[in-house]
Amino acid sequence: MSIPVNLDNIRQAPKVLLHDHLDGGLRPQTVVDLAKASGYPHLPHDNADDLGRWFVASADSGSLERYLETFAHTVGVMQTTDALARVAAEAAEDLAGDGVVYAEVRYAPELFQEQGLTLDQIVQAVQDGFREGERRAERAGHRIRIGTLLCAMRQNARSTEIANLAVRYRDVGVVGFDIAGPEAGFPPTRNLDAFEFLRQQNAHFTIHAGEAFGLPSIWEAIQHCGAERLGHGVRIVDDIKVDDDGTVHLGRLASYVRDRRIPLEMCPSSNLQTGAAEGIESHPIGLLARLRFRVTINTDNRLMSHCSMSSEFAALNDAFGYGWDEFQWFTVNAMKSSFLGFDERLEVINDVIKPGYANLVG
Repeated sequence: MSIPVNLDNIRQAPKVLLHDHLDGGLRPQTVVDLAKASGYPHLPHDNADDLGRWFVASADSGSLERYLETFAHTVGVMQTTDALARVAAEAAEDLAGDGVVYAEVRYAPELFQEQGLTLDQIVQAVQDGFREGERRAERAGHRIRIGTLLCAMRQNARSTEIANLAVRYRDVGVVGFDIAGPEAGFPPTRNLDAFEFLRQQNAHFTIHAGEAFGLPSIWEAIQHCGAERLGHGVRIVDDIKVDDDGTVHLGRLASYVRDRRIPLEMCPSSNLQTGAAEGIESHPIGLLARLRFRVTINTDNRLMSHCSMSSEFAALNDAFGYGWDEFQWFTVNAMKSSFLGFDERLEVINDVIKPGYANLVG
């Protein structure tokens, strides 16, 4: 007999997360603690509950630019190796407690140099934190593996430098590269040298595209830059027409994305906050999943969106009636699309994900 689909039971299901920002997932109390320890004076509240509510309200503006402004505070308190290690360890613990068995967590090292840290010190501190968090999670009965994605900020001119950093650390848990930041005015083709270097090094990369900007961003990311995955990619729906009788017509770009099985790192709650979608019930995930695009479900920024992988799954259950079969499909999609090696991906799918869902289906 199938286990009922509710939030508590969803937390028990194995989940895979590909799009989660380290500086968007802090515990509110940790932000308060780190601000006090570092003398950071700009927090709008020094009470964790009030601060948590402020982050969600401030991010819930319908503007990607305003959404990104909330990161000034989290980045502001993450300028030491101790702070970076603590945040990384807690991220691993929190994700594991939510049933995530594999996660790729991303951050931009260049943002954490305000007090003189080198890029290497930053990466090493975060890697140390993730390993500590994995150990704590295992002691608590939850096994998780964290892979790291290093981001370059698309409005800056350091993408090749960060790409080199990702390649240097790829044997110690850095599994790939990304560009992040405002899409409008900063097309991915500004970073062609970095992407060419990564391809020469047989390194993996995803690109934020099709979130706040439309089809040209997606087209450039894929056809000019060679993106293996699309960070968000929600605006691919603009290349799909649905007639009144339900007949679906895919444009050439949408057809290419689906045919090539290019993964979409979709983040439902975040998309509502940044205006990329109007509501969960009307979110393009419904259509894209029905058309069998390579859809994956992600959190983006757990603090700003006040969400978890489990709450995202629960919201999709409410909106579309998705159950264990669909959740397994999203999870296998994500694991297939991860930047781990092929054998490691198969091991997680066959030894963790499928048995975990078999227990829930009954």
